[in-house]
Amino acid sequence: MILKAPIRGLFCVHPNASDYFCGMSDQRFSYEQLTRFVQSVFEKIGCPVPDAQLATQALLSADLRGIDSHGVARLSGYVRLWEVGRVNARPNIRIIHETPSTAVVDGDGGLGLIVATRAMSIAIEKAKQVGTGWVSVQNSNHFGIAAFHAMQAMEQDMIGWAMTNASPLVAPTFSKDRLLGTNPICVAAPAGEEPSFVADLATTTAANGKLEILQRKKQNTPTGWVQDAEGNSAHDPNILKQGGALLPLGGDREHGSHKGYALGAIVDLFSALLSGANYAPWVPPFPAYVPMPSEQPGKGIGHFLGAMRVDAFRPVEEYKKHMEHWIRGFRNAAPIDPSQPVIIPGDPEREAELERKADGIPLMESVVNDLSQLAHQLGVNPL
Repeated sequence: MILKAPIRGLFCVHPNASDYFCGMSDQRFSYEQLTRFVQSVFEKIGCPVPDAQLATQALLSADLRGIDSHGVARLSGYVRLWEVGRVNARPNIRIIHETPSTAVVDGDGGLGLIVATRAMSIAIEKAKQVGTGWVSVQNSNHFGIAAFHAMQAMEQDMIGWAMTNASPLVAPTFSKDRLLGTNPICVAAPAGEEPSFVADLATTTAANGKLEILQRKKQNTPTGWVQDAEGNSAHDPNILKQGGALLPLGGDREHGSHKGYALGAIVDLFSALLSGANYAPWVPPFPAYVPMPSEQPGKGIGHFLGAMRVDAFRPVEEYKKHMEHWIRGFRNAAPIDPSQPVIIPGDPEREAELERKADGIPLMESVVNDLSQLAHQLGVNPL
């Protein structure tokens, strides 16, 4: 059942979003409705109920926070990975090496949505014991949005870290070759009366999911997002299928792409070179139809999760008092345009979550059709 009558017109989550992030949204669905559907799909492919519930919560957190590229639109992609044997629905997630403050976790080919959440739980438990906890993960899969995992630490008055390497779609500065993934980084820090600070960003100018949205809407990419197979600036959202590449954050050398390249490389280091996962161009691709790399120096996709107890550094209330002061300083900064105040990382997603919990989650027609086909294929109740 659709929550409310079809909506016609532009739907825009992020207050600063350009038309590239806003589109025709025909239908809204309640969070509860999507939860029932997504969980039934995960159970259908063999996930135990607790894992299906956890994976559903992780996946739909993206839709709630307005990150439509990483939410329910990716559900069929996870199912296809399971169909070709690249996702283990009943993984034996285990620690294979540890110290009091660190661990390496083998995800046993499980859904990254589940593996990363379990790894963050380990990091939090270690932080409770010794102040900080750091977990590097091998043998996993795509873990959804990094913020979902990092934000788990805030519930314990800890600062959370989450990062992951990803399919090699990004050309380093000065290169035509695709050697890195979008490799996101998230840091989530609790505050007091002010909303928490949550910085969740790809180390590319735009994540691949943004290209998929533009493909559905038949729109071009802005300058600085992608290049063609010869390294020339391009605007075709399908350019990756023609040998092109995403660009590091900054877009080109003159605008600091070498810094985005360095950040993406750092994620690879922590997520894979510490854990024993695959790295650089050998990271397994997300689309199931893309052949696996012929060389596999490691195991699966890698993540890195961290938790830092605030009181390992200073009293929590003292920290929160100063965190609130810091946040309010930015909120009170003089805006260039009075209609657009200065925001804090995490504000747009928090506002989106409040709005979508109340009014429903908008899905593009192409996504609704994809989910309908998935329901028919698996024999589950459709939306």
